[in-house]
Amino acid sequence: MSGKGSKGASGPGFGDGQRRGDRMRERVKTARGRKLSSTRWLERQLNDPYVAAAKKDGYRSRAAYKIIEMDDRFKFFKPGGCAIDLGSAPGGWAQIAAQRLGTAKNKGFVAAIDIQDMEPIAGVSFLKLDFLDDKAPALVHELAGRRADIVMSDMAAPVTGHRQTDHLRTMALAEAAAWFAFEALKPGGAFCAKVFQGGTSGELLNDLKARFGTVMHMKPKSSRKESVELYVIARDFKG
Repeated sequence: MSGKGSKGASGPGFGDGQRRGDRMRERVKTARGRKLSSTRWLERQLNDPYVAAAKKDGYRSRAAYKIIEMDDRFKFFKPGGCAIDLGSAPGGWAQIAAQRLGTAKNKGFVAAIDIQDMEPIAGVSFLKLDFLDDKAPALVHELAGRRADIVMSDMAAPVTGHRQTDHLRTMALAEAAAWFAFEALKPGGAFCAKVFQGGTSGELLNDLKARFGTVMHMKPKSSRKESVELYVIARDFKG
């Protein structure tokens, strides 16, 4: 992808040698009624170069750079192809998919689903529904209208603060996404989903290895260092 995408592929406009201490750090005063955790989140957002780059480049979220990095490495998006985005809001991944599939030329297509609202994106058809709803998989299949080249999921369960619980709940979402992908992908397709450090469960990993040519994990550079998120990537779906 040219323009915004090419910048994102190599980082959001700042050199590798630039350190946090080299730039003025904004601090947020703890306002009355605001929790300390909220204040820390706001301060982190204000000082996150990927958040600033996303605003500059017109992306819905800093998560756009994660899928840019992964696509630059693994070539998920084939011009004219179809992507299914599970847990799409606010739309960072769907934006990149639409650009790289060429939806503006009426060739590529993105089907997206999320329990939260998502502002419209050209070339993306959106369904507001909980993916774990029993009727969701069939509706997403219908929305896509064809088998997908990639099923991607950035879904994560609300964080409880208990690491093992958070890991198990997010893994359940990854497993649901994988079983959907087994039905939705075309031969040769790819699957990408968020998991937490500790990796993919043995059972799911075995299922993926049985159905795909290659399976691996990746932590994009644009993922925050303190984050425990990790992505499982499976390619060359056997059908």
